[in-house]
Parts: sequence; C-alpha cells; structure tokens
Amino acid sequence: MTENGSAPWSVEPADPRSPEAAAILRLYLAEMICRYYGRPTDNAEIDRHLAEGHDSDDLTPPTGLLLLARRSGEAVGCVGLRRLDAQTLELTRMFVRPDTRGDGAAAELLSSAEVAARELGARTIRLTTREDLVEARALYAKHGYAEIPPYGDDPLADHWFEKKLD
Repeated sequence: MTENGSAPWSVEPADPRSPEAAAILRLYLAEMICRYYGRPTDNAEIDRHLAEGHDSDDLTPPTGLLLLARRSGEAVGCVGLRRLDAQTLELTRMFVRPDTRGDGAAAELLSSAEVAARELGARTIRLTTREDLVEARALYAKHGYAEIPPYGDDPLADHWFEKKLD
C-alpha cells in the first residue's frame, strides 16, 4: 500500500467480470469512445463495443491479469496485462477515474503492473496507445517506456511503446 496526499492506495488483482472491475472497465471504455469520436456515449454503445470483443475477459490467468487501484476501499482505476509470448506482456486498459487523477494512481498502477509482470516471468512490457491520449503517452515516457516500431494489428493504435524489465 502506498500513501499519497489524501488517502492510502492499494493495488490488487481482480476478476474483470466482478461487478467492481466491470464498472471501472465500463468507465474506461466510455472515456475511450468519447475521446475517439469527440462526443458523448451511452450504455447501448458501450454494450455494443463489449459485444464486439472489446471486453477484458482475457485479463485472467493464464492469459493475463487485471489490477484495480483503490483509495479508501473504493476502486478508482485499473490496468491490465496480456501475455504476448513467454517473456513479453502487453499493458492494456490503463485508466484512472477523472475525479482522482493527479493524485498518483496512474504511477502506482504502472509500478504495480511492472512488479506483476516480473513475477509472471516477463522481461518486456509493450503497449499501444492513440494520438489523442496525450497524458498516457507522457506517463509512459516519464516511466521509461520508449517508442518502438508498430507491432500487432490494433487498427486504433497510433503509438507503440516498450520497456525492458530488469
């Protein structure tokens, strides 16, 4: 557990299908839709995206892991790890609720994901992100992630990052 200015953080694994994790993941997806299209979304659109394969069901062992950040017991963010190969994990679903941004949750989630990746035997973390996610790109660069050539087939990806784990 990490102390910040207002309350202690905790970061723990969670089942993406649990009500608490599903709620945070819906908030993540809602923000991604709104930012991508530049307009509000609704539950029907979020449900459609989930039905089209934008769910997080693979973020469970052995294919992945979902971590939830909590402050005062309440879920405020998430990050996922998805196995790409025996030594490479992909960081995905990085999200912090807007009302708790700026308090260190993103850095705590990223650090916890790196620890978990090492424990899972990874030597490298990769990720994709979009042009409009300026804050995310700055966070990754600040924490030692370097831009790399494209990998995978994500049609929404504009930037690809990688970090070698010690």
